[in-house]
Parts: sequence; structure tokens; C-alpha cells
Amino acid sequence: MTNAVELENVSLVFGGEGNKPVLAVDTINIEIPSGQFVAIVGPSGCGKTTVLNMLAGLISPTAGSVRRNGKEVDGPSRDVGYMLARSALSPWRTALRNIEMGLQIHGVDKATRRERAHELISLLHLDGFADSYPSQLSQGMRQRVAIARTLAIEPNLWLMDEPFGALDAQTRLTVQAEFINLWERSGESSVIFVTHDLEEAVLLADRVIVMTARPGRIKSDSLIDLPRPRVIDQLRFDEKFKEAEHKIWKELRDEII
Repeated sequence: MTNAVELENVSLVFGGEGNKPVLAVDTINIEIPSGQFVAIVGPSGCGKTTVLNMLAGLISPTAGSVRRNGKEVDGPSRDVGYMLARSALSPWRTALRNIEMGLQIHGVDKATRRERAHELISLLHLDGFADSYPSQLSQGMRQRVAIARTLAIEPNLWLMDEPFGALDAQTRLTVQAEFINLWERSGESSVIFVTHDLEEAVLLADRVIVMTARPGRIKSDSLIDLPRPRVIDQLRFDEKFKEAEHKIWKELRDEII
């Protein structure tokens, strides 16, 4: 079976021609099968977001090969959904119309995109707020709308760059639980999830990759042996969860220090 994602001997250098070159990532090799949830953790500036940007087709590697579904990445694709730390919603659009935006760009008819948007509003517990503007929503609600907008186009690959980093602890747990439930229902979509929160990585992912301080290299790659579906608020107190988190923390600690 073809992997959803392959990075083979990938390196990327920023700068040059008068600017001092910076080696951002160095000889990275990653294979991710379809349907797997992978979290990437590492110190700030280690190249986590750079990896996502290469997979999204926003930048190209200096060396090596970046492939999605066996094909070289040569630009953005409708099959990829990309969500950032901030919701970045259009302030002049209601929640409903923000969710519809990607479908509208891709030429989906109004009735179909409206039906899909309402379905996601229900799944993410936003009932009653479809006609609200971002300024009328809490931060947690805005982030749920952003999740719905990302997933409305039904991408095969979900790229998530610290999507819950700006939320308070209580709201974060709620949104994490809703997000993982939505992904587990989705079938074969693959997720690459960048986070600074190790607990979040272990709670959500099937596998956690630790990157070194810059230049970013793969330091460890650990499978998370926890059952699905996952009940986030209970799993945090499970001994197997604590063991997995401690094991990965030992890999990450030296890089942060």
C-alpha cells in the first residue's frame, strides 16, 4: 500500500546570496501510512512547521524528496487541509460561511456546501452559532469553526500546526476531545500534528516523532500503544499513558535544555 506521506533524505536551507545560510532541517526520513495520526514535537525553531510547509507544497526542499501518495509534491492540493495555531477566520463571514469558504473556492454548489457546513456545525457542537460572526464567538468556538473549515473539503491529509496552542487548559481539553472524535469517525485520513505540548501529542497520536534542536533531525520515533477510540479526559490518568509520556519526555528533555 502506498504511504500517505514520504520524506526521503530531506534537507532545507534558508537564506543565501548575501544572507548567511541556515540549515533548517537535515536529512529527514519519515514514512506515514494512510490513516495514521502522527505528532511531531521538538524545541522551538527545530523545523516542525517547515516540515508541514513542505508537505503542503508551500516550500520545496533544498535536497531530497517529499511525496504524498507516491507522487512528488509540486504545490498545494485540495487533498490537504492545513490548520494554524490562530483561527484566521474572515471577520466579515459568519461561522457558516467561514466553514463553506474552501468548498466555495473549489466550485462546490451552494446547497452541497451548506449541507456539509451544517453537518460539521452539529458535530463540533456549534448549533445555534451558524449565523454568528467571529467577533461574537469565544476563542474555543472560533477554533472549532477553523477545524470545521479545514475539514469541510474532506482532505486525505490533515496538517495541524499547534491548532490548540492559544486555548486555555479547560477549553483545550474540550476541543481536543471533539477533534479526536471527528478524526476517528473520518476513516482513512492521515494527520500530522505539530505541538509543543507533549501530553497533547501522546493523548492524540498513534505515533510521536521527536526532532532535535536546529538543524532539525529525527531523534526518536515512538508508537503509542493506547486503544481507540480515546476518551481524552480519562486517558490522562491511565498508567500506560503516563509511561509513554515519560519515555518520550526523556528523549525531548535534552533538546529543550
